[in-house]
Amino acid sequence: MYNLIKKYMDNLSIEEVSTFAKSKNIFLNSEELDFVYDFVKKNWEQVIKNPSLLNLDRYKEHFNPENFTKIKKLFNEYSAKYKNFLI
Repeated sequence: MYNLIKKYMDNLSIEEVSTFAKSKNIFLNSEELDFVYDFVKKNWEQVIKNPSLLNLDRYKEHFNPENFTKIKKLFNEYSAKYKNFLI
């Protein structure tokens, strides 16, 4: 599973992040999108190893309140849904 995720992450584009966010009704401005893309590209391995260690509240100032709430909810939903596949 790790190799599949790694290959996907190596090829992930900022446009794909934007498209995914929009599909979840999250409309990121350019600064928010840049932050998310950079964060995901740099930290995906640590997040999938132990998603419970990620404290999203530390990054709250990088988002408008509506987007932050949606991102936090989405992260919690996906963590619960896929955590058994990542351990």
